[in-house]
Amino acid sequence: MNIKKGDNVFIITGNSKGKIAKVLHVFPERNRLIVEGVNMLKKHSRPTQRNPKGGIVTKEGTIQRSNVKIYCNSCNSPTRIGFKIVESKGSKSSAKTRVCRLCGAEL
Repeated sequence: MNIKKGDNVFIITGNSKGKIAKVLHVFPERNRLIVEGVNMLKKHSRPTQRNPKGGIVTKEGTIQRSNVKIYCNSCNSPTRIGFKIVESKGSKSSAKTRVCRLCGAEL
């Protein structure tokens, strides 16, 4: 999966369509993400020692990877991700970096 924790994403479907938010957690084996403020779920909790009153807790649920696009801050638009291999001059090692398909900026 080419989206990582901390990336800004653009929601393309669902109730939060058009929203730009930060990725909190990635589940690559299930192809799902937890995005800040998107797909809010209400969970009823019993009274415990930590939360003596109990009540209803709202938290983020997972969304499918196909429902988001990465958001490029340099061109201010949602985009696809491209990859570029950058070789260092001093040694023979190379690194694979993510780039914006529209403007070519490194993500």
